[in-house]
Amino acid sequence: MADIELQHDGRVRIITMNRPKKKNALTQEMYLDMAEAVDDASSNTQIKAIVLTGSPEAFTAGNDISNFLARGTETPRADENQRSGGMIFLDSLLKSTVPIVAAIEGMAIGIGTTMLFHCDYVVASNEASFTTPFVGLGLIPEAASTLLAPAALGYRKAFEMLVMGRRMTAHDCYRAGFVNEVVESGAALKIALIAAQHIASLPTDAVAITRQLMRSTTAEIGQRMELEAKIFRQRVRSPEAIEAFQKFLSK
Repeated sequence: MADIELQHDGRVRIITMNRPKKKNALTQEMYLDMAEAVDDASSNTQIKAIVLTGSPEAFTAGNDISNFLARGTETPRADENQRSGGMIFLDSLLKSTVPIVAAIEGMAIGIGTTMLFHCDYVVASNEASFTTPFVGLGLIPEAASTLLAPAALGYRKAFEMLVMGRRMTAHDCYRAGFVNEVVESGAALKIALIAAQHIASLPTDAVAITRQLMRSTTAEIGQRMELEAKIFRQRVRSPEAIEAFQKFLSK
């Protein structure tokens, strides 16, 4: 886990993305390591909550664009439809039996924003920002965000986020109900840990049952996630996506 750090604060597991030189841009290995950490927490009766965070400068810049370009221009493989590390990680978030709290400092781009739809509680510093530039890159959103964003934010705000790709501040997201708390810069992890410890102190079965009832559309969400992934794989190879990747990387 070279770029992912695991720590524990009592009954809370802290998963930290730690690739600061690349603003925590996510690699396949990072996705798989985080998925393993989430899955293990679900099977560990000693862990009652998870905190997902990044470095002080960036939560994550999203998927490494160079990986997208490589996928878009390489010769199709026999295992082309095999699930990516990103999909495996998102599926772990979706199916986690342990509540997940996110602590956001700095930028949350692409999957850095959409993964938050699968978290139970989100704390953001007042300098955090949220952007989903998928359409501008010739792609489509993922993480079932085409289903979850309209439900959480309303159609028009979701359109602004997912289609127009407009940057949203922490306060924008708080007003939209996407963020629970906005805190001073540098305090997101501290406040997220307080929330996680509160969750961990509650009766475990009551939390699990209530959470399961609230998340009763898991099957539908999983189906939307798979549909998005299928279209996403097609879009990665589209001429307009490849052109957008090349422009991005040339900057």
